[in-house]
Amino acid sequence: MKKNILALLVIFAFSYTGFSQTFSYGLKGGINYAMGGEIRGSKSNANYWGETIQGVGGLGYHGGIFGQVNFGKFFIRPEVVYTSLTQEFEIPLREENTPYDLQTFTIPLMLGYNIYGPLDVYAGPVYSNVLDAKIYGEQNDQLIVVQNTPINAQAGVKVEVGRFGLDVRYEHSLSTAERQEIDLDNNLFGGPNGGANKGWFNDARLNQVIVSVIFKIGGPGLNERRRRACY
Repeated sequence: MKKNILALLVIFAFSYTGFSQTFSYGLKGGINYAMGGEIRGSKSNANYWGETIQGVGGLGYHGGIFGQVNFGKFFIRPEVVYTSLTQEFEIPLREENTPYDLQTFTIPLMLGYNIYGPLDVYAGPVYSNVLDAKIYGEQNDQLIVVQNTPINAQAGVKVEVGRFGLDVRYEHSLSTAERQEIDLDNNLFGGPNGGANKGWFNDARLNQVIVSVIFKIGGPGLNERRRRACY
């Protein structure tokens, strides 16, 4: 991870010294809406039959830094972002939903194009490192394996006016779903008539819609009300 951060800082430094007239940098933060996730309860007794439960989308948050190097109407935008995601499962025979939390450290590298004025589109790969992933029960919190590859993909659109901007993008996991057993301890699928001792986390991957507010600290055109298109 330290090598990745160092490489990104080198990119920032090279960009600033070599392209100082077209380089900008700043902060970003906002909310995330998580989608996906699937678990299945095991058949325990005559009173309970296992069924597949789809995850219920939840709101999380993120924050980080970005840099952007423009080449005419094209640009490269590396970022470093921390993200916290929350998902829930509506388990039968339980009064409360079961939460599934995920924290990641990501380095997106977006390749973009200025359509006109303040409007840009972009897409690119994302290095994603899962810091923590847990599903919570009444008696135990279990670690979950989320990814078998550190690379995801993002695509989106942003609008920038002066120092401020709005960024909306979609991130899709490129990992393959791995089925893993979870110990439910008669709690996640428990109830007055008995419940399942075991279950399967069929798909722990989460895709997300990301909405960010952008604040540029340095770069050209910070005092402009409307960014001019590059030709």
